[in-house]
Amino acid sequence: MDVSLASWFVIGLAAIAANLPFFNERAFALIPLRQPPKSLWLRLLELIVLYFVVGGMAYVLEARMGNAFPQRWEFYAITACLFLVFAFPGFVYRYLRKRHG
Repeated sequence: MDVSLASWFVIGLAAIAANLPFFNERAFALIPLRQPPKSLWLRLLELIVLYFVVGGMAYVLEARMGNAFPQRWEFYAITACLFLVFAFPGFVYRYLRKRHG
């Protein structure tokens, strides 16, 4: 896998993972919950865990292609903000969209 394809794969994976907590009522889309409506706090916890999962997969891809570069706190702050931007459509769908009927 070349660098460009791996980059787009990680971006697509991040977009899907960021919206996953908002489009289903299961924990991590796998575990059914006793109380069906998930709380916002559980969705945010899922979002944080999925951020680290996607980051881990990106690190593995980078390490397989060559040297994995060391990152500082600025990199993680920017990628966390980008992950939140990716999650915005799911948040709007779940909490801000008007339901008619």
